[in-house]
Amino acid sequence: QASNPGQFENDSDALWQRGHVPETIAYHGRVGINTDAPDEALVVCGNAKVMGRVMHPSDSRAKQNIREVDTNEQLRRITQMRLVEYDYKPEFASVMGIKNT
Repeated sequence: QASNPGQFENDSDALWQRGHVPETIAYHGRVGINTDAPDEALVVCGNAKVMGRVMHPSDSRAKQNIREVDTNEQLRRITQMRLVEYDYKPEFASVMGIKNT
């Protein structure tokens, strides 16, 4: 609900605020793009273009107690998994730009 860039109308539902880093805004809640019912922190219904990297906290610098596991036990667990193959429905594949279904 922006009337001027960087200014938001004073609304009891407005949870947007200026971020701590210049040229950023923050929203404390769920954000939906092309949906009015987001069920996660960010839900994008449509394509998203990323011009940089998608960051994920799976770096060894963020972990502790890293240790090797029993390979035989892990293979036993994998054999209990249900593995499937599938083809995308043609109408889904065409909308998503998937060539090899």
